[in-house]
Amino acid sequence: MSLAAPAPDPAAPDPAAPRFRVRPPAHWINDPNGPFRWRGRHHLFYQHNPAAPVHANVHWGHASSPDLVHWEHHPIALTPTPGGPDEAGCWSGCVVDDAGVPTAVYTGVDHTHTGVGTICLARAADPGDDRLLDWRPLPDPVVAAPPAGLDVVMFRDPFVFHHGGRRWALVGAGHADGTPSVLLYDCQELTDWRFAGVLLDGTDPVAAGAFGDKAVGWECPQLYEASGGEHVLVLSLWDGEPCSTGYLTGRLEAYGKGGLALTTRAGGRLDHGRDFYAPAVRQDPGRALLWGWSWEARDNSTVLAAGWAGTLTAPRVVDVHPDGSLRVFPAPELELLRAPVPFVTAPGRAPLPPSYDLTVTARGATTVTLLRAADRELTVRLDPAAGSVVLDRSGWPRTGAMAAEGSAPITVGVPPGPALTVRILVDGSLLELFAGERAMVTERVYRRPDDVAELVVAGDAEVSAWEQVPPRRG
Repeated sequence: MSLAAPAPDPAAPDPAAPRFRVRPPAHWINDPNGPFRWRGRHHLFYQHNPAAPVHANVHWGHASSPDLVHWEHHPIALTPTPGGPDEAGCWSGCVVDDAGVPTAVYTGVDHTHTGVGTICLARAADPGDDRLLDWRPLPDPVVAAPPAGLDVVMFRDPFVFHHGGRRWALVGAGHADGTPSVLLYDCQELTDWRFAGVLLDGTDPVAAGAFGDKAVGWECPQLYEASGGEHVLVLSLWDGEPCSTGYLTGRLEAYGKGGLALTTRAGGRLDHGRDFYAPAVRQDPGRALLWGWSWEARDNSTVLAAGWAGTLTAPRVVDVHPDGSLRVFPAPELELLRAPVPFVTAPGRAPLPPSYDLTVTARGATTVTLLRAADRELTVRLDPAAGSVVLDRSGWPRTGAMAAEGSAPITVGVPPGPALTVRILVDGSLLELFAGERAMVTERVYRRPDDVAELVVAGDAEVSAWEQVPPRRG
């Protein structure tokens, strides 16, 4: 039986489909890969099945932008090579500048991989092309197997970074005894990798306290340097299926003979929502940007009929607060999507468009209603004195494979104070909430035909909201 589905009818677009986030015109998308800036353009790659809205036949899709809001779709960047190390899929990785040549460093899997991949390279055929349309894979992997003696049963997702004047790489791993870890490689020469030890594993007390013992593997390790000089390790927690995401802050220091160690200070949940996974980070001068994957939380028959599955999130600026907790907020470039005039400037009632950018600053207990039906409401409750934000979408239950994750209210804690600000970005079914630059929540909420999308703000609050519209150039 074929699972291929036709592309959605552009004359009758799916109202659940995000309009302003990076996703392919049709079919499947999962992990963002290789966010990279080259010759003035922002490049973003992603896991993609070009034939159907299901996780199979994984390629690298590709889009680029001059400004993070005008995105241009490009041809497939990486395609599995029959008989090659990536014959069953070009899985996650990164893109780096290797002596002036953009180079993809990615996981190749064959038909017997059982979760253990190889590390492969592909180079841009024409580094002078700012759109990087042509990629040439190297025939042999640079790492053909996990390091001997560690009993590794999960091995994938390379992330390359610079520290101390050298080039290093992280690889996500899981061990036969159920311990997750991040492996470290010295790859000063990108074609010659040397195993340099375990950077961190699940026995670290800060990691164990932040994440518990549910994960048996750490996928998609990413590292960025915060404004105060600390490093932040971003992890996707795997327990046989995608579980959640987390972060650890600490100091990256030389360790042993030619290795590095992360001395952890704090950690916690990266995204508090149920529809976010596999984030990718890009370190820029003065800031770090992060994108995540948001999967579908509806049943497979609806997904197949729609002909598309998944989206990437809006880009988020990530940093660290002085207490070691995550600092996060939407990239400022997203304000280019705002309509010239806000449709709300004070508490009250207003119809909500399919895509909008809403900021609420509460100075007392405040309830923000976003959707309602005859017997239910989708609300965000703010309590600055208690330092709490509660997203209650229990009236809009998740279906399909994601129903087991539940639809109970999500509570996020922030430091108490006289005021509490949340920013909410909604694009079709994608809801992204940012609480006080302290926490983020990503959820998929699908409007039903009888739902009323109306903003109602009750409480002592300041409100501003803009419709998101196609951005104007210049």
